[in-house]
Amino acid sequence: MRDVCVVGLGLIGGSVLRAAVASGRTAWGTTASPADAASAVADGYQVDGLAEALRHAAERDALVVLAVPLPAVDDVLREIADIAPRCRLTDVVSVKAPVAESVRRWLPEARYVGGHPMAGTAESGWRAGSATLFRAAAWVVITENGLDQEVWREVVSLAVDVGAQVVPACATDHDAAVARISHLPHVLAAVLASVGADGGPLALALAAGSFRDATRVAGTDPVLVRGMCEGNRAELLGAVDDALGRLGAARGALASTGSLRATLDAGHDARLALDTTRGASHRRIDVDLTAERALRQLCDLGRQGARIVALHDGTAHVALPETVLPEAAPPETRG
Repeated sequence: MRDVCVVGLGLIGGSVLRAAVASGRTAWGTTASPADAASAVADGYQVDGLAEALRHAAERDALVVLAVPLPAVDDVLREIADIAPRCRLTDVVSVKAPVAESVRRWLPEARYVGGHPMAGTAESGWRAGSATLFRAAAWVVITENGLDQEVWREVVSLAVDVGAQVVPACATDHDAAVARISHLPHVLAAVLASVGADGGPLALALAAGSFRDATRVAGTDPVLVRGMCEGNRAELLGAVDDALGRLGAARGALASTGSLRATLDAGHDARLALDTTRGASHRRIDVDLTAERALRQLCDLGRQGARIVALHDGTAHVALPETVLPEAAPPETRG
């Protein structure tokens, strides 16, 4: 297993370091936060200064995992360019197209494959992390023609080794999807929390499960939320427009007929669809990674909700939800 150098030891980066070590890998980290560094060292993990950690990564040909907020990406990439310009590189940042553009600008010779684990909490910092954070979680690995397939396999292997299931996707598909299921929920939670607070002490005293659950992510550090939401502005604008249209339709119906049936029925059906997808049985599809169209086939399967659950002897073992019609899978990938 390849060594791992994690740059950034907050919730996600700290969990990557813990989980990588727990999987049997040699791993070390670096962070700009003295508090996170001290906590990680106290817990028994190796933490070096950025330059030292990157020199060590260059010497060991380690996989560098970029785990800093989007606004800090360019500064860190400039440091990497000075010390390990040809490194094997991945990231766990929540937006993919802007990171890929920054890598092209600052590290054109890096062997880069983007990633994004769909796991986390409203807490932040080293203390919020866990070696088990990624168990059974979706971990997007960017899967596009032209990528370094050796590094792609290493990124997939890291994700699988720490307990995640890999969703292959292209960067544009990823950013469009997370705008709807991650970034928009943060915006709506912030709005809902503000509307509730505007109701005064009585409203907050009466707030119970539905308000608590719907506003949970509003407790996340706003600086982190701004970084990911503003970094995905174009896609998030489309998702916000969709939400505003639905809210407008709900308001119009409530004002004219007094009925919210269409809005509530649509939401209920959508939630049941999510539950059905999560509870679906799966069929296995084996994809030969040496095939010419392997990455494209995996990306097509990713659009259908498939996850890579293992790599073995040049084959990706993929679990496809049975709710997807068999005809939807590319013929070349059927097992």
